[in-house]
Amino acid sequence: MMRNTFLHLCLLAIFCVLLLSKSSHQAVQDDQNIPDLKQGDVYFPNPRLQSAFIALQALKHAIVSDPNKVTSNWYGPDVCSYNGVYCSPAPDAPHIKTVSGIDLNHQNIAGTLPYQLGYLTDLALFHINSNRFCGTIPETFKYMRLLFELDVSNNRFSGKFPWVVLYLPSLKFLDIRFNEFYGDVPSRLFDLKLDAVFINDNKFRFTIPKNFANSTVSVLVLANNQLNGCFPDMGKMAGTLNEIILSNNGLNGCLPPGIGKLNQLTVFDISSNNLVGPLPDTMGNMNSLEQLNVAHNKFSGNIPPSICSLPRLENFTYSYNYFCGEPQSCLKLPDKDDKKNCIPFRPLQRSFMECSSFLSHPVYCNSFGCSLRH
Repeated sequence: MMRNTFLHLCLLAIFCVLLLSKSSHQAVQDDQNIPDLKQGDVYFPNPRLQSAFIALQALKHAIVSDPNKVTSNWYGPDVCSYNGVYCSPAPDAPHIKTVSGIDLNHQNIAGTLPYQLGYLTDLALFHINSNRFCGTIPETFKYMRLLFELDVSNNRFSGKFPWVVLYLPSLKFLDIRFNEFYGDVPSRLFDLKLDAVFINDNKFRFTIPKNFANSTVSVLVLANNQLNGCFPDMGKMAGTLNEIILSNNGLNGCLPPGIGKLNQLTVFDISSNNLVGPLPDTMGNMNSLEQLNVAHNKFSGNIPPSICSLPRLENFTYSYNYFCGEPQSCLKLPDKDDKKNCIPFRPLQRSFMECSSFLSHPVYCNSFGCSLRH
């Protein structure tokens, strides 16, 4: 009961900040790819709930396995009583009740998403994470002009990046992680006014675009893909970015000095890439940093004392690099890992020959954050 009340409150709050869209409901009916709605013998309080009935029945019939019997009560015109379906007053017509949220998370449901879901033009939340849905995201999602949160993570979706998400004007939260999406990620994604983006653990392969720092997100997770290119200067993201995780990709080059402008960043994980050079002294200005992971790269030089003196830093992992020195302040951190470096008198370091071989070829970082080794 408390969970249902919380979801209703969330939906009402979201509707308060959404732009009104009176035409989207009619547009989906006019689309040539969707048949006209037909009046039946069943009474519906309003046409929007009739549209929702058609959409939800199509979804029910596209489900091939529902082990928890979530959709067992999905029959009849009272769609607001269906499990996982939430209704609220329509933002453009408060006297009309409409379907505003679907939450089928963690139900182990198998199936596909039918195009009729485009009838849900007042939908603000669509959460189906941790199921076994496959196929793609229907193009008719473009009619969900009020969609605020889209979470299809941890499923079996495949194909190229679901371009339809680029045309959802109210979208703020995008989570498509842990699927089988592949190919390029459109640069337009980083121009959208989003708050959180999770596209990690797919099969995307793309180069960091020039507009990367245009993103307005507070949380950005791109880990475990094939993200290539030199590390970007993200100074423009100062004041908004709180967490960024770019681990296990193909990033190269040096960290630009502008990284120190990210004074709101709490989590910074760039582990398991091909980054080189020293850590910039400016990172000592990242006063909100709590977790810093630069392990499994090719960083070298001395760790700036200012980093380990950051007031909120609790975890600093810099193992499997070629650092030559660390200040005493690093050893006093609650949680740190410095193994497999070239730090004198510390245990579990690389061999002398391995360190000499690597450090005999110094790294020169240019103003663009890339590197030239000689």
